[in-house]
Amino acid sequence: MKRSLLLILLFIGAFSLQAQDVAVKTNLLYDATATINLGAEIGLAPKWTLDLSGNYNGWSFNDNKKWKHWMAQPEARYWLCEAFNGHFFGAHLLGGQYNVGGINLPFGIYDGLKDHRYEGWYVGGGLVYGYQWLLGKRWNLEASIGVGYVRAWYDRYDCPHCGEWRGDGKKNYVGVTKAAISLIYIIK
Repeated sequence: MKRSLLLILLFIGAFSLQAQDVAVKTNLLYDATATINLGAEIGLAPKWTLDLSGNYNGWSFNDNKKWKHWMAQPEARYWLCEAFNGHFFGAHLLGGQYNVGGINLPFGIYDGLKDHRYEGWYVGGGLVYGYQWLLGKRWNLEASIGVGYVRAWYDRYDCPHCGEWRGDGKKNYVGVTKAAISLIYIIK
């Protein structure tokens, strides 16, 4: 274990000797859903960065509606021009926990959420494409979209607030795993 940790630190240290950029960011799409989020991105090499974002939504809504969750999402990025400017491709992982119920999603997506509460955790990963625009000396705007796979484990309850346990299960999901419009502040 100590040897693995030492190798990881040496690997990161070797890249960070060339890096000079660090950025903090917020995903405006998460902000629009009252989800607290914060991200940080560090340059590893002229065309490589490491992005780590996290979000948390702990609010309950009227009528026992819940969309509580937390998630961590690390991502390695390769920039076609230079780090923090233009097109990039990446690979991300994600994981977290959720407590969702009483929600009526459009187009019949997850019909069970309307009458049941689901509580559990998930892991997954995917590929990302994005673009970053320079707004000023230290400000950028980024748009990115990712697709991939998520495996979720859950317990199902009768009603969103207090219902009886109805079983457990697993769900596989293939589709959008990241959507972001982020406001970024570059720290040098």
